[in-house]
Amino acid sequence: MEPLEIIRKYYAEGTELYDILLTHSRLVTEKALEIAERNPQEEFDLRFVYEAAMLHDIGIYLTNAPKIHCHGSFHYICHGYLGADLMRAEGFPRHALVCERHTGTGISLDAILRMNLPVPHRDMRPVTKEEQLICYADKFFSKTDLYTEKSTDKVLKSLAKFGDDAISQFQFWLEKWGR
Repeated sequence: MEPLEIIRKYYAEGTELYDILLTHSRLVTEKALEIAERNPQEEFDLRFVYEAAMLHDIGIYLTNAPKIHCHGSFHYICHGYLGADLMRAEGFPRHALVCERHTGTGISLDAILRMNLPVPHRDMRPVTKEEQLICYADKFFSKTDLYTEKSTDKVLKSLAKFGDDAISQFQFWLEKWGR
């Protein structure tokens, strides 16, 4: 499987959105692989980490986020499950789970219901070590400030909207794997 072939099915090369998605995805992929290499005891599936990290945000074009050139009809928080639907349709159910479970530090069913989020009512927290790794690496990068890796403090501030559980989860990964 070649992630760029799938990305090109949904994104036109040379557009602002394509460039934003590709830049962000490459940075997240590099970060995830860097962390994996520093933690050989985890025995991450590196090929899968590469593929899934490149595809984790495939669903953003379906959302309404004009600042990053997305002009779809869904709320941005939906991009994870929408991307998962695309990956399932492409025949990649394992990659779909990374898409679905990377928002914040994952979103519990309880949080979905409590915050009345416009997403399917199911647990969307990362389960496998690869899902967790990609979710973690993604927290260090934004699609609006593409080339700047966020400080730990900035990541923690951005996770505050997801609650104390999200902050605790991020801190657990930080202690376990490092930056």
